[in-house]
Order: sequence, then structure tokens, then C-alpha cells
Amino acid sequence: MSILQARIRHMIERLIAFDTVSRRSNLALIDYVRDYLSEHGIDTTLVPSDDGRKANLYASIGPAVAGGVVLSGHTDVVPIDGQPWHSDPFQVIERDGRLYGRGSCDMKGFLGVVLALVPEMSALRKPIHLALSYDEEVGCQGAPRLIQAMVEHLPQPAAVIVGEPTNMQPITAHKGITCLRTTVIGHEAHSSQTHRGASAVMSAARLITWLDDLARQRAAQGPFVSGLEPAYTTVHVGVVNGGTAVNIMARHCVFDWDIRHVPGDEPEAIIEHFQRYSREHIEPGLQAMAPNAGVSTEVVVQAPALAETADNAAIELVRSLTGSNMTYKAAFAAEGGLFQRAGLPTVLCGPGSVDQAHQADEFVSLEQIERCTRFIQRLIQRLS
Repeated sequence: MSILQARIRHMIERLIAFDTVSRRSNLALIDYVRDYLSEHGIDTTLVPSDDGRKANLYASIGPAVAGGVVLSGHTDVVPIDGQPWHSDPFQVIERDGRLYGRGSCDMKGFLGVVLALVPEMSALRKPIHLALSYDEEVGCQGAPRLIQAMVEHLPQPAAVIVGEPTNMQPITAHKGITCLRTTVIGHEAHSSQTHRGASAVMSAARLITWLDDLARQRAAQGPFVSGLEPAYTTVHVGVVNGGTAVNIMARHCVFDWDIRHVPGDEPEAIIEHFQRYSREHIEPGLQAMAPNAGVSTEVVVQAPALAETADNAAIELVRSLTGSNMTYKAAFAAEGGLFQRAGLPTVLCGPGSVDQAHQADEFVSLEQIERCTRFIQRLIQRLS
């Protein structure tokens, strides 16, 4: 193992050792990165969450001029609850040419490579901007304020590379996501007297069926975006809670659902259509029994899609660095659409496969780490 490989391995091990599951604070990791960059003479800026339990971090290496490149990654990881891991998820284990650990491919492997190569960034003519966000895994909640701060305070970058696991292939488009919560309030009555009550659970079931019909319609009629799998917008209800007993008509029911939309099929129209159906077909029956009954829907989190565009400087940069003539699209949501919405040319490219992300025994191969290392080294040479 070379000195550089050992440095990269150490950095990946240190990052994975921080338990940054989204429900927990990421401040210990952020403090570690801030101290590490300070040792190399690099100033950092923190952009905290409202409650101060989490923070984004950004830093610029090189001259304060326009035309630099943003290397972006999220610090949070998904939970390990109930997953049959064969080793400690927060301790890197090497087996068969793979590094196992929570976040190894999604996406502390990428961050580990980038941070380990900071000492090689001493002769940059155009800056490299590091961007580390929180709460990407629960709806890209930290990135909007991070991006806003960077746009306001840094020279205009020429490109953004988000290091999501893409097998080191350029991803030029990805889906957006909107997570919603619908609350149905009915009127309680004994289940033998259904004419005296209005069941929130039964009404919620009708709404869920409507969403299922809409999902089937999108699957059959589109709009479709080639290169995505599936190539259409999906609608899915993931959690339902309601009722108190089998012999009581439920007063309360809540269900959580999401829209994963293809570029160009914006979710606002779906939400408005759903709310209109609620007003016209569900609420009248509820309110006939109780004036305060009804249906309310709130958007919990939302992140836009990344749309493929012509003359994207980020795509051309990544293709030149990887030598790939091919580009791809991703069905998952990421922070790329947020950077694009801020006017920054954006592409996804990072080590590992999304097939391993979020799984028990998550891993990234050493071959992918080596490819990422060469990729970042070429970028440094390009900007030096």
C-alpha cells in the first residue's frame, strides 16, 4: 500500500467511524474536517441548522477567482436498524477488495478521497470548493442554505461535481423528490352505527387508492424520460397510521407519501390535483358529520430534479477527466437539482454503486476508490 493509499484509507476510516445517521448530529464529523483543513491552512465556513445540532461546511482552496469547481458530498448516512450486518457498520473492514461500512459508497468514500488529496492542492490556479452538507438522506434539507451561502460569498464556480455513487460515470440527470403528509380528520362513532360517524381510515383509503390510480396512470402514459429506470414519475404511500380500535370509527388517520418526479414533470400539478379531489370528493362526506372534519396535506421536504441540459460545462469536464463518451441518468434524488436551480452547471460522479447504498454490508470496491483518486488528481492537475 502506497503512502497516498494509506492516507485515503485512514480518512475513509475516520469518516465512517462517525455515526452520522440523519437522526443524529453530524457536528463531530464537521469539527474533525474543520480541524483537518485548518492544519493545512484552509479556512472553513459553517452553515448551521436552525437548532444548531447540525452544520454544513464549505471551504475554498486556491485563489479567490471565478471558474473553480465545487466538490460536493453529504455527511449523513441512512440507519442500520434491523439490517443483518456481518461487521460493525461504523468500522471499516476490508474483504475481497472491498471496504465495508455504513456510508462507504454513499458517500464517505468520495469525501475521504477528496479530503486525503487536499495536500496535493497547493498549486491551484482555479479554486476547488469543498461543500459538505447535512440531512441529504431525509430530503436534502441542509443543502439549500449551504448553496445559498456559497453563491452569495464565493466567486462563481464553473462546475459542480456531486460525488454520489455512480461507478465513476457521469450522471447528467436525476429525479426530484417531494415527501408529503396527509392528515384526515373524521368523526368517531360505534362501528355498529356507521351512519352516525365518518371514518378517517376509510376516507384515507379512498385517497390512497386515488394516488395508486395516479401512479398507474403515470406508468402507462408518462411523461417518460429515456435513460431513467423507471422512466416515469412514481407516486408511493409508505406509512399509514390511524384508528384506535376495530369497533370505533376512526377520527384520525395520517399517511406519508412521496412523488419522485422525472425532470419536467413538476410535482405541484400532482399535489394541486390531489387536493382538488380531496375537497370535492372526500371532505363533503366528512364535514356532513362534523364541521371540523377534513383533509390537510403538507409538504415535508422537497428537492428538484436535475435536468439534462445542453452546453453543461460540468458534464464536459467530467467526461474529459474520466475519458467516458457515455452519460447516464439516475432514478434516485440527490442535491444536483438544487445546485442547478442556483444556476450552477452540475453533474453527478463518484465511486461505488447505488446498488450497494442503503444496504446491509454496504461497500465500495478498492478499484472504485482508485478510479476516484485518479479522477480527482486529474482535476487538480487541470486546475493547477
